[in-house]
Amino acid sequence: MKGVSETMRAVRIAEHGGPEVLELAEVAVPAPQAGEVLVRVAAVALNNTDLWTREGAYGRPGDPEALSGWRGPIGFPRIQGADVAGHVVAVGADVDESLVGRRVVVDPAIYDTEGPDANPVGLMGSERDGGYAEYVTAPAERAHDVTGSPLTDDQLATLPTAYGTALGMIERGRLRAGETVLVSGASGGVGLALVQIARARGARVLAISSGSKIDAVREAGAHEVLDRAEDITEQARVAAPDGIDVALDVVAGDLLGDGLPLLREGGRWVIAGALGGYDVAFDVRRLYLHNAQVIGSAMHTPTHFGLLVDLARKAQIQPVVAAAFPLDQAARAQEELARRRHVGKIVMHP
Repeated sequence: MKGVSETMRAVRIAEHGGPEVLELAEVAVPAPQAGEVLVRVAAVALNNTDLWTREGAYGRPGDPEALSGWRGPIGFPRIQGADVAGHVVAVGADVDESLVGRRVVVDPAIYDTEGPDANPVGLMGSERDGGYAEYVTAPAERAHDVTGSPLTDDQLATLPTAYGTALGMIERGRLRAGETVLVSGASGGVGLALVQIARARGARVLAISSGSKIDAVREAGAHEVLDRAEDITEQARVAAPDGIDVALDVVAGDLLGDGLPLLREGGRWVIAGALGGYDVAFDVRRLYLHNAQVIGSAMHTPTHFGLLVDLARKAQIQPVVAAAFPLDQAARAQEELARRRHVGKIVMHP
Protein backbone atom coordinates (compact mmCIF):
# COMPACT_ATOMS: atom_id res chain seq x y z
CA MET A 1 0.00 0.00 0.00
CA LYS A 2 1.54 3.24 -1.18
CA GLY A 3 3.02 5.38 1.59
CA VAL A 4 1.97 2.94 4.32
CA SER A 5 4.54 1.04 6.37
CA GLU A 6 4.25 -2.74 6.70
CA THR A 7 4.16 -2.76 10.50
CA MET A 8 2.58 -0.58 13.17
CA ARG A 9 2.45 -0.10 16.89
CA ALA A 10 -0.72 -1.36 18.54
CA VAL A 11 -1.97 -1.99 22.06
CA ARG A 12 -3.77 -5.30 22.46
CA ILE A 13 -4.98 -7.75 25.09
CA ALA A 14 -4.29 -11.49 25.04
CA GLU A 15 -6.60 -12.26 27.97
CA HIS A 16 -9.10 -10.63 30.32
CA GLY A 17 -7.63 -8.85 33.33
CA GLY A 18 -6.44 -5.56 34.81
CA PRO A 19 -4.53 -2.76 33.06
CA GLU A 20 -1.43 -4.97 33.11
CA VAL A 21 -2.85 -7.13 30.27
CA LEU A 22 -2.58 -4.16 27.86
CA GLU A 23 0.48 -4.94 25.73
CA LEU A 24 2.25 -2.64 23.28
CA ALA A 25 3.23 -4.70 20.23
CA GLU A 26 4.63 -4.28 16.73
CA VAL A 27 2.15 -5.95 14.38
CA ALA A 28 1.40 -6.07 10.66
CA VAL A 29 -0.64 -3.21 9.25
CA PRO A 30 -4.00 -4.78 8.30
CA ALA A 31 -4.83 -4.86 4.59
CA PRO A 32 -8.28 -3.50 3.73
CA GLN A 33 -10.47 -6.29 2.39
CA ALA A 34 -13.13 -5.85 -0.29
CA GLY A 35 -15.53 -3.14 0.81
CA GLU A 36 -13.14 -1.80 3.46
CA VAL A 37 -10.93 1.25 3.98
CA LEU A 38 -7.65 1.60 5.87
CA VAL A 39 -7.63 4.56 8.25
CA ARG A 40 -4.51 6.17 9.72
CA VAL A 41 -5.60 6.88 13.29
CA ALA A 42 -5.22 10.52 14.37
CA ALA A 43 -6.98 10.07 17.71
CA VAL A 44 -8.77 7.25 19.55
CA ALA A 45 -11.08 7.91 22.50
CA LEU A 46 -11.49 5.73 25.56
CA ASN A 47 -14.81 4.38 26.84
CA ASN A 48 -16.09 2.36 29.76
CA THR A 49 -16.62 -0.31 27.11
CA ASP A 50 -12.82 -0.60 26.86
CA LEU A 51 -12.54 -1.28 30.60
CA TRP A 52 -15.39 -3.79 30.68
CA THR A 53 -14.20 -5.61 27.55
CA ARG A 54 -10.69 -5.84 28.99
CA GLU A 55 -12.08 -7.12 32.29
CA GLY A 56 -14.62 -9.42 30.57
CA ALA A 57 -17.31 -7.77 32.68
CA TYR A 58 -20.33 -8.07 30.39
CA GLY A 59 -21.51 -11.52 31.45
CA ARG A 60 -23.61 -13.77 29.23
CA PRO A 61 -27.32 -14.59 29.08
CA GLY A 62 -28.00 -16.98 31.95
CA ASP A 63 -24.53 -16.46 33.45
CA PRO A 64 -24.08 -12.84 34.58
CA GLU A 65 -20.69 -13.56 36.14
CA ALA A 66 -19.14 -15.16 33.02
CA LEU A 67 -16.06 -13.44 31.56
CA SER A 68 -17.22 -12.03 28.26
CA GLY A 69 -16.72 -9.27 25.73
CA TRP A 70 -19.43 -6.88 24.62
CA ARG A 71 -21.55 -9.60 23.00
CA GLY A 72 -19.76 -12.84 23.83
CA PRO A 73 -16.33 -14.49 23.89
CA ILE A 74 -13.50 -12.41 22.44
CA GLY A 75 -10.99 -13.66 19.91
CA PHE A 76 -7.56 -12.96 21.41
CA PRO A 77 -5.26 -11.18 20.88
CA ARG A 78 -7.55 -8.20 20.35
CA ILE A 79 -6.60 -4.59 19.63
CA GLN A 80 -8.92 -2.41 21.72
CA GLY A 81 -10.49 0.94 20.83
CA ALA A 82 -13.92 1.69 19.35
CA ASP A 83 -13.65 5.41 18.71
CA VAL A 84 -11.49 6.51 15.78
CA ALA A 85 -10.94 9.72 13.88
CA GLY A 86 -8.32 9.84 11.16
CA HIS A 87 -7.65 9.83 7.42
CA VAL A 88 -8.30 7.18 4.78
CA VAL A 89 -4.94 6.06 3.34
CA ALA A 90 -5.97 3.02 1.26
CA VAL A 91 -9.09 1.24 0.02
CA GLY A 92 -9.95 -2.38 -0.68
CA ALA A 93 -11.60 -3.78 -3.80
CA ASP A 94 -14.97 -2.28 -4.77
CA VAL A 95 -14.34 0.94 -2.84
CA ASP A 96 -14.23 4.39 -4.45
CA GLU A 97 -10.57 5.52 -4.51
CA SER A 98 -11.62 9.15 -4.07
CA LEU A 99 -12.06 8.33 -0.38
CA VAL A 100 -8.26 8.28 0.01
CA GLY A 101 -7.19 11.42 1.84
CA ARG A 102 -10.61 12.09 3.35
CA ARG A 103 -10.87 12.90 7.05
CA VAL A 104 -13.29 10.44 8.63
CA VAL A 105 -14.95 9.38 11.85
CA VAL A 106 -15.70 5.66 12.04
CA ASP A 107 -19.01 4.13 13.16
CA PRO A 108 -17.70 1.28 15.36
CA ALA A 109 -20.88 -0.79 15.41
CA ILE A 110 -21.17 -4.17 13.72
CA TYR A 111 -24.81 -4.49 12.72
CA ASP A 112 -27.19 -7.43 12.44
CA THR A 113 -28.61 -6.39 9.05
CA GLU A 114 -27.94 -3.93 6.23
CA GLY A 115 -30.91 -1.63 6.94
CA PRO A 116 -30.99 1.91 8.35
CA ASP A 117 -32.52 0.72 11.64
CA ALA A 118 -30.16 -2.24 12.17
CA ASN A 119 -29.18 -3.22 15.71
CA PRO A 120 -25.54 -3.26 16.83
CA VAL A 121 -24.45 -6.82 17.67
CA GLY A 122 -20.70 -6.23 17.77
CA LEU A 123 -18.21 -3.46 18.34
CA MET A 124 -14.84 -2.45 16.97
CA GLY A 125 -12.27 -3.14 19.68
CA SER A 126 -14.27 -6.10 20.96
CA GLU A 127 -15.61 -8.20 18.09
CA ARG A 128 -13.03 -6.90 15.61
CA ASP A 129 -9.71 -5.06 16.02
CA GLY A 130 -9.99 -1.41 16.95
CA GLY A 131 -8.12 1.87 17.06
CA TYR A 132 -5.49 1.47 19.80
CA ALA A 133 -3.10 1.38 16.85
CA GLU A 134 -1.57 3.49 14.12
CA TYR A 135 -3.95 2.02 11.51
CA VAL A 136 -7.33 0.30 11.54
CA THR A 137 -9.62 -1.15 8.86
CA ALA A 138 -13.35 -0.49 8.71
CA PRO A 139 -16.20 -1.12 6.25
CA ALA A 140 -16.24 1.78 3.80
CA GLU A 141 -19.88 2.65 4.58
CA ARG A 142 -18.93 3.06 8.27
CA ALA A 143 -16.22 5.67 7.53
CA HIS A 144 -18.10 8.99 7.49
CA ASP A 145 -16.52 11.96 5.74
CA VAL A 146 -16.05 14.87 8.16
CA THR A 147 -13.34 16.65 6.19
CA GLY A 148 -15.02 20.05 6.57
CA SER A 149 -15.91 19.78 10.26
CA PRO A 150 -14.48 22.54 12.47
CA LEU A 151 -14.12 20.00 15.31
CA THR A 152 -10.59 18.81 16.12
CA ASP A 153 -9.50 15.20 15.57
CA ASP A 154 -9.61 14.70 19.34
CA GLN A 155 -13.18 16.00 19.49
CA LEU A 156 -14.26 13.86 16.54
CA ALA A 157 -12.77 10.75 18.18
CA THR A 158 -14.94 11.31 21.27
CA LEU A 159 -18.16 11.03 19.25
CA PRO A 160 -18.85 7.44 18.13
CA THR A 161 -19.57 5.51 21.32
CA ALA A 162 -20.44 8.25 23.82
CA TYR A 163 -22.44 10.53 21.54
CA GLY A 164 -23.74 7.61 19.47
CA THR A 165 -25.00 5.94 22.65
CA ALA A 166 -26.51 9.24 23.82
CA LEU A 167 -28.28 9.88 20.53
CA GLY A 168 -29.58 6.29 20.49
CA MET A 169 -31.02 6.79 23.99
CA ILE A 170 -32.64 10.08 23.06
CA GLU A 171 -34.15 8.68 19.85
CA ARG A 172 -35.41 5.47 21.49
CA GLY A 173 -36.80 7.54 24.36
CA ARG A 174 -38.64 9.74 21.82
CA LEU A 175 -37.51 12.93 23.59
CA ARG A 176 -39.36 16.00 22.35
CA ALA A 177 -38.81 19.73 22.75
CA GLY A 178 -40.38 21.07 25.94
CA GLU A 179 -40.14 17.78 27.84
CA THR A 180 -38.30 17.42 31.15
CA VAL A 181 -35.43 14.96 31.11
CA LEU A 182 -33.36 13.44 33.93
CA VAL A 183 -29.74 12.52 33.04
CA SER A 184 -27.72 10.27 35.35
CA GLY A 185 -23.92 10.06 35.37
CA ALA A 186 -23.91 13.48 33.75
CA SER A 187 -20.17 14.22 34.01
CA GLY A 188 -19.12 11.09 32.12
CA GLY A 189 -18.67 10.78 28.37
CA VAL A 190 -22.21 9.59 27.63
CA GLY A 191 -23.70 11.81 30.33
CA LEU A 192 -22.21 15.04 28.97
CA ALA A 193 -23.30 14.02 25.48
CA LEU A 194 -26.85 13.44 26.76
CA VAL A 195 -26.90 16.87 28.41
CA GLN A 196 -25.65 18.62 25.26
CA ILE A 197 -27.94 16.83 22.80
CA ALA A 198 -31.05 16.99 25.03
CA ARG A 199 -30.48 20.73 25.52
CA ALA A 200 -30.06 21.17 21.76
CA ARG A 201 -33.35 19.31 21.27
CA GLY A 202 -35.16 21.88 23.42
CA ALA A 203 -35.66 19.75 26.54
CA ARG A 204 -35.44 20.96 30.13
CA VAL A 205 -32.43 19.09 31.49
CA LEU A 206 -32.03 17.93 35.09
CA ALA A 207 -28.61 16.32 35.49
CA ILE A 208 -27.22 14.19 38.32
CA SER A 209 -23.57 14.77 39.19
CA SER A 210 -21.17 15.09 42.12
CA GLY A 211 -19.89 18.23 43.85
CA SER A 212 -16.65 18.98 42.04
CA LYS A 213 -18.16 18.41 38.59
CA ILE A 214 -21.42 20.30 38.97
CA ASP A 215 -20.20 23.53 37.33
CA ALA A 216 -18.89 21.67 34.27
CA VAL A 217 -22.21 19.84 33.88
CA ARG A 218 -24.11 23.12 34.13
CA GLU A 219 -21.76 24.62 31.54
CA ALA A 220 -22.57 21.72 29.18
CA GLY A 221 -26.22 22.82 29.21
CA ALA A 222 -27.99 21.39 32.26
CA HIS A 223 -30.75 23.66 33.57
CA GLU A 224 -30.44 22.15 37.06
CA VAL A 225 -27.84 19.84 38.58
CA LEU A 226 -28.82 17.40 41.32
CA ASP A 227 -26.09 16.41 43.76
CA ARG A 228 -25.81 12.63 43.82
CA ALA A 229 -24.43 12.80 47.38
CA GLU A 230 -27.88 13.99 48.54
CA ASP A 231 -31.37 12.46 48.17
CA ILE A 232 -31.78 12.44 44.37
CA THR A 233 -35.51 11.67 44.25
CA GLU A 234 -36.30 14.47 46.71
CA GLN A 235 -34.17 16.95 44.71
CA ALA A 236 -35.89 15.83 41.50
CA ARG A 237 -39.36 16.32 43.01
CA VAL A 238 -38.44 19.88 43.97
CA ALA A 239 -36.85 20.65 40.58
CA ALA A 240 -39.65 19.00 38.57
CA PRO A 241 -42.84 18.93 40.68
CA ASP A 242 -44.86 17.80 37.65
CA GLY A 243 -42.56 14.83 37.09
CA ILE A 244 -40.05 13.63 34.53
CA ASP A 245 -40.97 12.80 30.93
CA VAL A 246 -37.79 10.87 30.09
CA ALA A 247 -34.96 9.50 32.21
CA LEU A 248 -31.69 8.88 30.37
CA ASP A 249 -29.80 6.53 32.66
CA VAL A 250 -26.31 5.02 32.54
CA VAL A 251 -26.26 4.22 36.27
CA ALA A 252 -29.27 1.92 36.94
CA GLY A 253 -28.88 0.18 40.34
CA ASP A 254 -31.00 1.73 43.08
CA LEU A 255 -31.67 4.83 40.99
CA LEU A 256 -34.13 2.94 38.78
CA GLY A 257 -36.20 1.53 41.64
CA ASP A 258 -36.16 4.81 43.57
CA GLY A 259 -36.70 7.03 40.55
CA LEU A 260 -39.39 5.21 38.57
CA PRO A 261 -42.22 6.93 40.52
CA LEU A 262 -40.85 10.27 39.27
CA LEU A 263 -42.05 9.49 35.73
CA ARG A 264 -45.13 11.28 34.45
CA GLU A 265 -47.95 9.41 32.73
CA GLY A 266 -46.48 7.72 29.65
CA GLY A 267 -42.93 8.45 30.78
CA ARG A 268 -39.90 6.58 29.43
CA TRP A 269 -36.87 5.35 31.40
CA VAL A 270 -34.02 4.58 29.00
CA ILE A 271 -31.06 2.53 30.27
CA ALA A 272 -27.68 2.20 28.54
CA GLY A 273 -25.38 1.30 31.42
CA ALA A 274 -25.16 -0.19 34.89
CA LEU A 275 -22.51 1.84 36.71
CA GLY A 276 -24.62 1.58 39.88
CA GLY A 277 -25.27 -2.17 39.54
CA TYR A 278 -27.10 -4.48 37.16
CA ASP A 279 -29.29 -6.27 39.72
CA VAL A 280 -32.33 -4.00 39.92
CA ALA A 281 -35.65 -4.16 41.78
CA PHE A 282 -38.63 -1.89 41.19
CA ASP A 283 -42.34 -1.74 41.88
CA VAL A 284 -43.85 -3.01 38.64
CA ARG A 285 -47.17 -1.29 39.45
CA ARG A 286 -45.48 2.05 38.83
CA LEU A 287 -44.88 0.76 35.31
CA TYR A 288 -48.25 -0.55 34.17
CA LEU A 289 -50.53 1.78 36.14
CA HIS A 290 -48.88 4.82 34.53
CA ASN A 291 -48.25 3.44 31.03
CA ALA A 292 -44.55 3.93 31.65
CA GLN A 293 -41.79 2.20 29.69
CA VAL A 294 -38.35 0.91 30.64
CA ILE A 295 -36.28 0.84 27.45
CA GLY A 296 -32.89 -0.81 26.92
CA SER A 297 -30.60 1.04 24.54
CA ALA A 298 -27.30 -0.33 23.23
CA MET A 299 -25.43 2.24 21.20
CA HIS A 300 -27.08 3.45 18.00
CA THR A 301 -28.51 2.49 14.61
CA PRO A 302 -26.98 3.59 11.28
CA THR A 303 -29.71 6.25 11.11
CA HIS A 304 -28.79 7.60 14.55
CA PHE A 305 -25.10 7.70 13.58
CA GLY A 306 -25.96 9.67 10.45
CA LEU A 307 -27.73 12.27 12.62
CA LEU A 308 -24.63 12.43 14.83
CA VAL A 309 -22.30 13.00 11.87
CA ASP A 310 -24.54 15.86 10.71
CA LEU A 311 -24.17 17.46 14.15
CA ALA A 312 -20.38 17.02 13.91
CA ARG A 313 -20.14 18.54 10.43
CA LYS A 314 -21.93 21.65 11.64
CA ALA A 315 -20.20 21.65 15.07
CA GLN A 316 -23.62 21.81 16.75
CA ILE A 317 -22.08 19.88 19.65
CA GLN A 318 -18.80 20.70 21.39
CA PRO A 319 -17.24 17.57 22.89
CA VAL A 320 -15.09 18.15 25.97
CA VAL A 321 -11.64 16.52 25.88
CA ALA A 322 -10.39 15.97 29.44
CA ALA A 323 -6.91 14.58 28.72
CA ALA A 324 -4.71 13.12 25.97
CA PHE A 325 -2.14 10.33 26.31
CA PRO A 326 0.34 8.73 23.92
CA LEU A 327 -0.53 5.19 22.81
CA ASP A 328 2.24 3.62 24.89
CA GLN A 329 0.52 4.93 28.03
CA ALA A 330 -2.74 3.05 27.35
CA ALA A 331 -2.72 1.38 30.77
CA ARG A 332 -2.30 4.75 32.50
CA ALA A 333 -5.06 6.25 30.34
CA GLN A 334 -7.46 3.42 31.25
CA GLU A 335 -6.58 3.76 34.94
CA GLU A 336 -7.37 7.48 34.70
CA LEU A 337 -10.71 6.65 33.06
CA ALA A 338 -11.54 4.16 35.82
CA ARG A 339 -10.89 6.79 38.53
CA ARG A 340 -13.74 8.94 37.14
CA ARG A 341 -12.17 12.17 38.36
CA HIS A 342 -12.33 13.83 34.96
CA VAL A 343 -15.10 15.60 33.07
CA GLY A 344 -15.44 14.75 29.38
CA LYS A 345 -13.44 12.25 27.36
CA ILE A 346 -9.91 10.85 27.43
CA VAL A 347 -8.15 10.33 24.10
CA MET A 348 -4.91 8.75 22.90
CA HIS A 349 -2.60 9.62 20.02
CA PRO A 350 -0.86 6.72 18.20
